[in-house]
Amino acid sequence: MSRTQRAAAWLYLTAGTVYVVDRVTKAWAERSLAHRPPIQVIPHVLQLDYTTNSGGAFGIARSAPLLFAGATIVVSAIIVWYSLRVARPTFAVALGLVLGGALGNLTDRAANGWNLSGHVIDFIDFHVWPLFNVADSAVVVGAILLALTALPQEERGPGEG
Repeated sequence: MSRTQRAAAWLYLTAGTVYVVDRVTKAWAERSLAHRPPIQVIPHVLQLDYTTNSGGAFGIARSAPLLFAGATIVVSAIIVWYSLRVARPTFAVALGLVLGGALGNLTDRAANGWNLSGHVIDFIDFHVWPLFNVADSAVVVGAILLALTALPQEERGPGEG
């Protein structure tokens, strides 16, 4: 197996794992949290509380769900097109996080509204920003990891990427 094939395998393994974890946790949240009081995990720090969101990650731009659905489709297509050109495993994992999270939220939009304008299920609440879900977290962590791995080698510290 070539280096790019191994990286592509990491990308799709990561995306698939994120997607499955996101779908399972949202199904659990809908079944266990909807129409019930929040579950306090760490008082005043973390609670699990069911809500829906028609906007982007962390509740951004709730009035533009089709914009997010369109952007998700474009970004996902670019990642799939680029997947056999990636050689670095860290970069591949970062792309996989973004792809898995994007597809998880896109699935919500498709399942919860006509023409991809539906809402996503959010349930993680740290009290300092809007509620979010596993897919949102994966997209944000993936984007940060992409930014860090995209730095030229001489700008990174010893032992990085």
